[in-house]
Amino acid sequence: MKTLLVFSRLIDSITENIGKAVGWLILIAVLVSAGNAVIRKMFNMSSNAWLEAQWYLFGGAFMLAAAYTLSQNEHIRIDVVYGKFSRRVQHWIDLLGHCLFLMPFVLLMVYFLVPYVLMSYRSGEGSSSAGGLIVWPAKAILLAGFVLLAAQGVSEIIKKIAIMRGDMEDPTPYVPTHAPLDTAIAEEKGA
Repeated sequence: MKTLLVFSRLIDSITENIGKAVGWLILIAVLVSAGNAVIRKMFNMSSNAWLEAQWYLFGGAFMLAAAYTLSQNEHIRIDVVYGKFSRRVQHWIDLLGHCLFLMPFVLLMVYFLVPYVLMSYRSGEGSSSAGGLIVWPAKAILLAGFVLLAAQGVSEIIKKIAIMRGDMEDPTPYVPTHAPLDTAIAEEKGA
């Protein structure tokens, strides 16, 4: 299990570094968007390439940060139900969810995206809009996002098993979002 936990920490480190770095894509997308709007209003000019660049940047930020979001336990879940269970049951729900839903979905997406990206790259697929960008980088970002999400899914499965076996502390103890903050803090301190 120690080797698997080392592997899990390596995955966590990679997704954390990528997740934090791609946050800058949002700023770049906002600047591109603002610049495009100013040029359009001031000079009555526009470019499909700039509009598509915004889409690539937002899509890249979303897809490449999904694994980091999973590692931080920040994906949306139904807290009304989940929060009523003990932490051990929550770990079981997470483990089964990762194994039965997350992993089959992301692995299926990777399986179908590889030939999709390769075909786009080999053909030099371009935008259907006049003056648009080449398309394969956006498709490659989609593939990279699902590969990262699959790797992080493996890491989360390893960690859930290790936590349930008592081989590691819970790195993200669950605090229900509907509980008042002072109540949650008091519960953590054992008051």
